[in-house]
Amino acid sequence: MRLVFMGTGEIALPSLRWLIHARDRCDHEIVGVYTQPDKPIGRKQILTPPEVKVIAGAAGIPVFQPETLRKNEEACAEFAGLKPDLAVVMAYGQILPRSIIEAPRIACVNLHASLLPRHRGASPIQAAIRDGDRETGITLMHVIPKLDAGDMILKETIPIESTDTGGILHDKLAELGPALLQRGLPLLRSESFESEPQNEEAVTYSGKLERNDGHLDWNQGAELLERLIRAYDPWPGTFAMLKIGEGLKKLKIFPQTSTAPDSGEKPGTVVSTNGGFRISCGSGSLILNGDMQLEGKKRLPVRDWMRGTQIPVGTILL
Repeated sequence: MRLVFMGTGEIALPSLRWLIHARDRCDHEIVGVYTQPDKPIGRKQILTPPEVKVIAGAAGIPVFQPETLRKNEEACAEFAGLKPDLAVVMAYGQILPRSIIEAPRIACVNLHASLLPRHRGASPIQAAIRDGDRETGITLMHVIPKLDAGDMILKETIPIESTDTGGILHDKLAELGPALLQRGLPLLRSESFESEPQNEEAVTYSGKLERNDGHLDWNQGAELLERLIRAYDPWPGTFAMLKIGEGLKKLKIFPQTSTAPDSGEKPGTVVSTNGGFRISCGSGSLILNGDMQLEGKKRLPVRDWMRGTQIPVGTILL
């Protein structure tokens, strides 16, 4: 079976590695790997390839990095020229045109990091934690022109733990990819698999996250804020604004946190600095037990941070 892999994000790496190592015993040939173009990274803006490219190159697999596939007839013809039986997509980072979707003989499938139809879109891992889901997983699904709306073939499920952050859950889900491929490839190769349409009434969406999405709104309940701080670690991170002198500085807030009863104070008010940094919320209050980092300063455990930064009770975080 001639297979093309399309991926860029780190969550795709275990699946690519498994596909490479399983080539002989699973009887498939990886005829091409598609990933995003190299990008300048760091302060020195050094042009850096995606890790997908590095892994594929080391395995002797041709790598393709078109800026875009949409309205790119040359790139689409090149893809079709590989004569793939199957295309496997995971965190590729581009919307695929119909000509790419329809080129593989068997199917174009995607590994999506949620239990569809819940959390279609760009940030399903963070959404699952933020929204209080008890479980999540990976869905193997058909790719169609509509975002994450294809029929579902297989799922792998895991529980969401109370200490899971976005980063921890990302890594757990990444390791589910190979298990799903191990189950799915024989079905796809046989061409006798069944798939299940998604229930459109149960669809939720998780949009692309921006840095300012991590600005905490203390009018929200403490339980939601606790989940949000975990969900948005490490990206986009969460923060509040703290008035220092005549100006405002960003105060980054890291997991873990815990909830406490309502204080009756205005949301955002520092109500206690004993045994943690306790902040009044729209309902309940939040105790910051993890690290904190004031703009221009080092990241420190909250107890060390409070020794070096005098924030009196009654201060209001914005």
